[in-house]
Amino acid sequence: MGVRACHPSVMSTAPSPHVARDAVVLVNLGTPDAPTPKAVRRYLAEFLHDHRVVALSRWLWCPILHFVILPFRSPRVAKLYAGVWMDDGSPLAVYTARLAAAVQAEMPEADVVHAMRYGNPSLRGVLQRLRDAGHARVQVLPLYPQYSTTTTASVGDVVDEIFGADGAARMRDEYHLDPDWIEAVAGSVRAHWAAHGRGERLLFSFHGIPQRLADAGDPYPAQCRASVDAIVQALDLAPTEAMLTFQSRFGREPWLQPYTDETLKALGSAGVRTLDVVCPGFAVDCLETLEEIASQNADVFHAHGGKDLRYIPCLNASPAHARALAALTRRDLDARA
Repeated sequence: MGVRACHPSVMSTAPSPHVARDAVVLVNLGTPDAPTPKAVRRYLAEFLHDHRVVALSRWLWCPILHFVILPFRSPRVAKLYAGVWMDDGSPLAVYTARLAAAVQAEMPEADVVHAMRYGNPSLRGVLQRLRDAGHARVQVLPLYPQYSTTTTASVGDVVDEIFGADGAARMRDEYHLDPDWIEAVAGSVRAHWAAHGRGERLLFSFHGIPQRLADAGDPYPAQCRASVDAIVQALDLAPTEAMLTFQSRFGREPWLQPYTDETLKALGSAGVRTLDVVCPGFAVDCLETLEEIASQNADVFHAHGGKDLRYIPCLNASPAHARALAALTRRDLDARA
């Protein structure tokens, strides 16, 4: 893991000699363009067509996707997006753009842009423009601290497709133990405690993946655990004061456990009244944090006896986050010199 070169996949052209500035691309998962069934359907179709996300045979999966999942799921998901939509767009789009601007301020020597693996601005389009402009060095940073074949590897597929073997592009696979990032997360938790008090437990909720992928060797769950251990150590917490869970499971097969919602039910039923929840696997706030955790799962906790679930926001475009990502990317670029 770490920084890797592209694998040969397309023909390359030499960069224009007059372009000297480095380019940095921050890549997030993606979001619909609007909180409407049509826009959500378009986004979900692109997302769920990726073989990295759903590895089923296309002959089996495409009829299920287009005739069952998209018609029924898109209107429901659109309503959820509408509940968190901001004046400038979806939270993920707004905060990712702000984060790119904050990293740009930390890295005036480079051109910092952002892209989405699914949706807009399209990762393929952004990388193609950078390639056509002749940037000699392009550094790609997927905004996934923990590596997974379902997310990071899919970004790598597109980087390989656009840049091939010409040597201009490099991608960082993960930064789950980067000390500046760990301290940024720990600092956000400390700041939240200072402003709102401290709950009885600190729960770390990460997006889940199917258990079969972990069984096949995906390092994601181990990296989530390592991140939690490092953050807990930075906060000087006892192991019993923190918990790791996984959210957002989909379908009937087993996903990584323990599940966040089931854990919240058990905690509420066991008499825990105040709980702090942080989601460090997400670089910026999005539907999964603002709606699923801060709203849906808060309701689950309350329904089972819990009193107060305090969601700690993602790092978003905070100065500490921007500094951490800028320092990480600068080190990657310096290593290429």
